[in-house]
Amino acid sequence: MKKENEIRFDDQVVIVTGAGAGLGRAYALLFAERGARVVVNDLGGNVHGQGGSTNSADQVVSEINAAGGIAVASYDSVVTPEGGVSIIDTAVQHYGRVDVLIHNAGILRDKSFLKLEEDDVRDVMDVHLNAAFWVCQPAFELMKQQNFGRIAFTTSASGLFGNFGQANYGAAKTGLIGLMRVLSIEGARYDIKVNCVAPSARTRMTEDLLGPLTERLDPRHVAPLIAYLCSRQCEFSSEIFSAGGGRFARVFLGLGPGWYSGGEIVEPETVAEHIDSIRNVDNYIIPKTGNEELEILLSTLGIKP
Repeated sequence: MKKENEIRFDDQVVIVTGAGAGLGRAYALLFAERGARVVVNDLGGNVHGQGGSTNSADQVVSEINAAGGIAVASYDSVVTPEGGVSIIDTAVQHYGRVDVLIHNAGILRDKSFLKLEEDDVRDVMDVHLNAAFWVCQPAFELMKQQNFGRIAFTTSASGLFGNFGQANYGAAKTGLIGLMRVLSIEGARYDIKVNCVAPSARTRMTEDLLGPLTERLDPRHVAPLIAYLCSRQCEFSSEIFSAGGGRFARVFLGLGPGWYSGGEIVEPETVAEHIDSIRNVDNYIIPKTGNEELEILLSTLGIKP
């Protein structure tokens, strides 16, 4: 029996990359429980992006089917345009459409900055950031035709706030925020909402890093937020959320009131004199787009947008 205002995904098709374990698995199971037809994408490699197997995706599909849900496996790599198209094609061939895309696939190659090698940077960027382009482009095209879509990216506190030894990972995760901003703008007229979640959860990638928090950070704590953000009930876009252990919070980029020179070109020493005002974040605002930030600047300069 359905609850009042229950969030459902009946007749909707949901793709989750990196869904063979951890967060992706939790997402796939919850969407299936809520009526979605799920494409469980996972290459089956290890946390460093090496190897491959069909076992991970197949196991999650079996769990969904055993519980009465509907799912199909995809073993395609997310790191090439061809792989991205193939993932979307799997959804279309089996279920006829794509309503929700969650790009969750990820790997780690943690090293301090000066020890990073070319492969460490390239491979992490490929899986986290470049892959978002390759899976989103064909999905976005379908969503525009349908006049509906929901996309969620997995960003990270390592990118938002920094973490030692994760320059490659943090840069890739922050790049997803820029992609989210632009897709939110381009998708607005088609009811395509795009948001980011920075999760704290026990996964293969984090279990050796969390220490005593490990048992408190079940991936299932994060899944309800992802489900809401990808539902028809979600009416906002281009936002970032932190989630873990049962706590949910918005993360945002704000713009302080700043200091205005009156239009004069000043010396560096003048900037130094006013740096406290420049850094002041009282009465901040949150621009929704780059154009809105520009409008604020024009207003300060006394120019009508």
